[in-house]
Amino acid sequence: MKYLIAGLGNMGPDYDHTRHNIGFEVVDALAKRLDAGFKHEQLGDLAEAKYKGRTLVLLKPSTYMNLSGKAVRHWLTKKKIPKERLLVIVDDLNLPFGQIRLRAKGGDGGHNGLKSINQLTGGNNYARLRIGIGRPKFAGEQVDYVLGKWTPEQAEKLPEIVERAADAVLLFASIGLQHAMTAVNKK
Repeated sequence: MKYLIAGLGNMGPDYDHTRHNIGFEVVDALAKRLDAGFKHEQLGDLAEAKYKGRTLVLLKPSTYMNLSGKAVRHWLTKKKIPKERLLVIVDDLNLPFGQIRLRAKGGDGGHNGLKSINQLTGGNNYARLRIGIGRPKFAGEQVDYVLGKWTPEQAEKLPEIVERAADAVLLFASIGLQHAMTAVNKK
């Protein structure tokens, strides 16, 4: 059984270690934990790993955030993975820093990556793991905030948050979405 795990972010050194790239950080952590290496492929970097008899296809789209749907649609089709085995990992301004929420479906919440995936895969009926990045102090600063680097205090807590998110992905793939949501969202 194959799963597509798409961590959203933007390619390139200017975006490394920014809040918007937490999806990339989670799939990087999964690849490291499962001893899988990324290769540059069409529309993204891809790694495949085995976990409890399942194949996890880890994707970091190279399309930039606003066009993530193009890469997700391509790899769902190419790897013949049904949409119910897709999990998208994204940053979320609407959750407090460090809070993690696993959802079966939902709106895009103003997130351009989710908006693109919704448009190009025919709706919002796929699982998403939202990782809270908090909000900027002042209205109108969202773009600079999400594209900004972590504060030293956030950076210190980030490894534990990324590991919890990686655990949530593995639960999704091993025990199913409903049971994983119960385990992940209880805190």
